[in-house]
Amino acid sequence: MSLLDAQSAALCTAPETPAIAHLKHFTHRTLRITVSDGRVFLGQFAGTDKPLNLLLVNTEEYRVQGDDGQYDGRFVGQVMIPWRIVTKAEAQGRGEPVAIARGQPVVSRAAMDNTMYL
Repeated sequence: MSLLDAQSAALCTAPETPAIAHLKHFTHRTLRITVSDGRVFLGQFAGTDKPLNLLLVNTEEYRVQGDDGQYDGRFVGQVMIPWRIVTKAEAQGRGEPVAIARGQPVVSRAAMDNTMYL
């Protein structure tokens, strides 16, 4: 059983709360995560853990190079991004991007306490 299959199975057994349903909506979608040092990660959302660190797979990392604003990218694969350094999170939507507010967790900590984590 692959990691994603195990995580999906764990999600199926979690109690269905509005917060969990919202989080499930983003699973396997492409996210663009901007962190405090200016890097941008573009990858497929695989899950989160109790402190809300984000797990992305098939991820590319981009850094702004020089004053001309050119991006230098590289493939980094699977990454765990601490939520405390995330300044912006965007999901590729059907049409326009969906922003995830930095000050409002996707899933409340109370909801996370009673669930199986990704």
